[in-house]
Amino acid sequence: MIAFPETWLPGYPAWLDVARDVALWDHVPVKEAFARMMENSVSVPGPALDALRDAAHAARATLVIGLIERVSAGRGQGTLYNTILTINAEGQVLNHHRKLVPTYTERLVWGPGDADGLRVVDTPLGRIGSLVCWEHWMPLARQALHEQAEDIHVATWPTVKDMHQIASRHYAFEGRCYVLAAGSLMRAGALPEGLDLLPELQANPDTLVMRGGSAIIGPDGAYVVEPVYDQPAILVAELDLRRNLQERMTLDVTGHYHRPEYLNLDIRYSGRQTNDTDPK
Repeated sequence: MIAFPETWLPGYPAWLDVARDVALWDHVPVKEAFARMMENSVSVPGPALDALRDAAHAARATLVIGLIERVSAGRGQGTLYNTILTINAEGQVLNHHRKLVPTYTERLVWGPGDADGLRVVDTPLGRIGSLVCWEHWMPLARQALHEQAEDIHVATWPTVKDMHQIASRHYAFEGRCYVLAAGSLMRAGALPEGLDLLPELQANPDTLVMRGGSAIIGPDGAYVVEPVYDQPAILVAELDLRRNLQERMTLDVTGHYHRPEYLNLDIRYSGRQTNDTDPK
């Protein structure tokens, strides 16, 4: 399987945090950056999705990719979503998850998602789930996936800094599953033109505003592959899923370390779930 970071396609809007005046009403440079982001976002369905499906099929790989989703027509056609797609080796879309709550400044550019993609899917590699960024601090979102018996979890982040490493390792330990924590690299010079960047970034466009930090974590919370910062890297590991079973002896938050007679989780699906049964 191959995992990519949060909104890797077409790229995370890091300018929300490193440019001045992004929250000003009717600020033309920011509106232009948003329009450019919308133009380059992915419609589901659409030609960019078709290319991703073809790529997964050609690579014979399960693909889990973070992207910015554009609704191309009908209700919501002016709204963008922070989305993860899971595509199997036959080119079928297995899951379509929209981030439940955009985080802080992200609310300027993305709409709130829903629970329809809060699912774990079967693949020949095992059962795969995913969450976006600060969803890893939403206890009920975590529990929703834990109860679906994840083997491998993809944690998409813009960059996997220290607290994000802690959240990813905690998820692996709590869920007794492997976690692929995926983060991006981005330099200040790659940010949209016309924005007033912070002075230190204007002086050095090679400064990394997102430093990567991707890592692979085992079901005991320990690193299988240590985080890699400040350089491009493809992290590779073979995962022994029997380790998930071993670790559940001491902790199972869906079973012997859970009290469902006192604590209960209710997930309300809206029916938006993407069903793509057309193999490539």
